[in-house]
Amino acid sequence: GTDTEVLWNDARQSKTEPVYKRTYWTESFVQWSPMGTYLATVHRQGAAVWGGANTFNRLMRYAHPQVKLIDFSPGEKFLVTYSSHEPSNPRDANRVVINIFDVRTGKMMRDFKGSADEFAVGGAGGVAGNSWPVFRWGGGKEEKYFAKLGKNMISVYETETFSLIDKKSLKVENVVDFSWSPTDPIIALFVPELGGGNQPARVSLVQMPGKEELRQKNLFSISDCKMYWQSNGDYLAVKADRYTKTKKSTYTGFELFRIKERDIPIEVLELDNKNDKIIAFAWEPKGHRFAVIHGDNPRPDVSFYSMRSTHNLGRVAKLTTLKGKQANALFWSPGGRFIVLAGLKGFNGQLEFFNVDELETMATAEHFMATDVEWDPTGRYVATSVTSVHEMENGFNIWSFNGKLLYRILKDHFFQFLWRPRPPSFLTPEKEEEIARNLKKYSKKYEAEDQDVSMLLSEQDREKRRMLKEEWEKWVSEWRRAQEEEKLERQKLRDGEASDEEEEYEAKEVEVEEVLDVSEEVLSFEE
Repeated sequence: GTDTEVLWNDARQSKTEPVYKRTYWTESFVQWSPMGTYLATVHRQGAAVWGGANTFNRLMRYAHPQVKLIDFSPGEKFLVTYSSHEPSNPRDANRVVINIFDVRTGKMMRDFKGSADEFAVGGAGGVAGNSWPVFRWGGGKEEKYFAKLGKNMISVYETETFSLIDKKSLKVENVVDFSWSPTDPIIALFVPELGGGNQPARVSLVQMPGKEELRQKNLFSISDCKMYWQSNGDYLAVKADRYTKTKKSTYTGFELFRIKERDIPIEVLELDNKNDKIIAFAWEPKGHRFAVIHGDNPRPDVSFYSMRSTHNLGRVAKLTTLKGKQANALFWSPGGRFIVLAGLKGFNGQLEFFNVDELETMATAEHFMATDVEWDPTGRYVATSVTSVHEMENGFNIWSFNGKLLYRILKDHFFQFLWRPRPPSFLTPEKEEEIARNLKKYSKKYEAEDQDVSMLLSEQDREKRRMLKEEWEKWVSEWRRAQEEEKLERQKLRDGEASDEEEEYEAKEVEVEEVLDVSEEVLSFEE
């Protein structure tokens, strides 16, 4: 509806605990910053961010009339805002305004204005043919670079001066897509084939700020191409759709780049049945495995692969294929290991919680008509929600990582569910490893806390039962008192007979005959 609420997920008590609620807090949507420091809201006059130690105060406003979209840089230092305006001449393209603000000071660092065509080259989706975000941020939390796709070029800016690196764009004839490594200043870019196949398509890896090409791969007979980075920037998967010899149909293969290895080796992977349609692909976060949904049947297959097979660390190997699943989307836990295979839209919200270490299903469930699946940042809980694209059943369910339904909340006109992101851990990888090794020692403290909570819960249960019992006894004693007060009245009505004691009665059956009617009739008497 018109409300935005911030809630704790109190899984131990199977409910939400309200923190803050505000009506008309935003005019279209809200967005957490990538580390959860701010909550951003969108208004007619611009965007705002809210936060604070124990409540939500407005910390800063960013003036941008009719702002439609916003995007934070990965380390929350900058906020990009976007609006699109109707031209006075209907033949002209819409006018686009993009502003980049410093989040903390509210200062505008740079603005970009132009016709929508200038911002609509390449990728599809987003608003009116624009792929959002228009500016994509370079790998890592340093936020040194951001880039946008242009005609025959990629414009890469640095945040020191907010101007182009070396004062010029990276020239790449016919480039249609690019994507940054999540951790390093490396751009992967894709150029389709030209001249009827005389010039093959290619994928190229370019290092910033020097713009040197680290690796390139030519791809032949390509109809389309998608790039998927693994979250640590260790691997890049390029899904390439190729034409068959007759050009009448296409099949799919993967080019797998091992970014951190010497000379960036590339491996080609084709599925067992290479004509299978690829429905979804997803890397395990922080891991070396990936999952693929493939097949043309109403129930496709799900396969898992590892980039480090047991015999050979440098080869990709298939772990398993699950046949005939009602799934069309993949949701890995942020900690890896577990995945939800979800059947959204046509599959009506089928859910399978799968353990990839053991290659076994932990639970299957359904959240009827579910539109969204979102893991919490710790990887302990999963939220599935039905948003207002459906009229009915709006609200969300909270599940444990292994598929146990913890609680459900129904909300009419439900628009958006977002977990608050968590800042990166302050612990070193060594310390995290040490904790994992000595988990029993560390978990004692939390087990004690859990024990306290369950004691408190059972205490609350006992208290509830005690109150119910008291209520019942009070009710009974009130009726007893009323009976006592009316005793004399009853005695009077019964001619002085005290009739309250059941035992003083004796039951007798008495037959009573009563003459109801007498009638005489003369009968003729014949001999």
